[in-house]
Amino acid sequence: MKESPEQYTARILSNLDKKDPLKVLRSTPKRIERMINGISRSVLVKRPAPKRWSVAEIVAHLAETELVLGWRYRSIAEKNGVPLQPFDQDVWAANTQYGACGILDMLELFTVLRKANLNFLASLPKKKWSNFGLHQERGKETIRHIVHLEAGHDLNHMKQIEAIVRK
Repeated sequence: MKESPEQYTARILSNLDKKDPLKVLRSTPKRIERMINGISRSVLVKRPAPKRWSVAEIVAHLAETELVLGWRYRSIAEKNGVPLQPFDQDVWAANTQYGACGILDMLELFTVLRKANLNFLASLPKKKWSNFGLHQERGKETIRHIVHLEAGHDLNHMKQIEAIVRK
């Protein structure tokens, strides 16, 4: 059974617990780099189960999600209440062919985009963190909320990567 937007949000935010979301966001690219260092390509591209992503696919997903979030942060900062279109991660994975992407190239893209987004957020006046977008599935989301959601999303995928590389 597919989870509702509310269930998804609760599950993802529960990963964060009491961790500082900005610290999580800053640390994720290096954590991934450390986790995959020395791991064979065959392990990194192998799916743990038929409908589960490989490490390489997870990293590609994180890179493209970072692209989307950069747009959302900037759109919300520009215009409070802006509509936010959802995206189908499975369609994006198929269109980009995540399984064929070079993991190091995607990690580099993720790292560069994450750094740019963190720099943007650091320069954003605190009052703008309360600006919101209207996500078509999840409703009103402030920049602050999206940062928390993104950090929980990172932690969710870190657990998946750890489980795959430990096998």
